[in-house]
Amino acid sequence: MRPSLILCAALMALAACDSTEFDADPQIRAEAKGSRKCVAAVRNQTGDASAAINSVLPRVEITQFLVDVPSSQGRWLCQTDDAGTPLQLLELNAA
Repeated sequence: MRPSLILCAALMALAACDSTEFDADPQIRAEAKGSRKCVAAVRNQTGDASAAINSVLPRVEITQFLVDVPSSQGRWLCQTDDAGTPLQLLELNAA
């Protein structure tokens, strides 16, 4: 009984992962990592868990993510390096 419980828990953990973070293509991995980290950065900055990716704007060596915060109707721009690490976070509709 226990081995099946452990196997079930392991499968549930894997199902929760974003499979693109394990893709063979480094650009796809970086985009998935950047997306996850940019949303986390905006959530940390705003304290709002509703932040979500709106668009991805790939550029040479820098990828830009538009992140929406629906509860405040805010939009943020997050720029990442080619490895998916956030470099800059800008609030686009700041008053």
